Amino acid sequence: MNRFWLVGALALALSGCASSAYKGHLDDAYQAYAEGDCTKAMLELSRTERGIRSRPYLQPEISLLRGQCLERLSLYLDAIQTYRFMLDSYPSSEYSYRAAARLGTLRQLGHYDPARPVPPRAVD
Repeated sequence: MNRFWLVGALALALSGCASSAYKGHLDDAYQAYAEGDCTKAMLELSRTERGIRSRPYLQPEISLLRGQCLERLSLYLDAIQTYRFMLDSYPSSEYSYRAAARLGTLRQLGHYDPARPVPPRAVD
């Protein structure tokens, strides 16, 4: 009888660790970004995305950091598309406001012209 409770408690503890593993990956992504290692940051963001399927509210934060990494890697078209995805999918998110600001900065730097469509445009 005692083994049954021990196994149950162990399973519960391990499931709690697995369900919060995304937090560690997201923290690692921020750390890698701060250190200038966008390759590692992008890997950690992908790991985070796989762990948040039941927490879609985290997607805007992940997408913003991904867009910033893409900018740092000079992949401006990819960053623009990421920011536009955020604006289309999460218009009221705090992170989407930041994405709009990043688009404004990219426009000022000459990397983005809102008058010229950037293919492909997401279809609703």
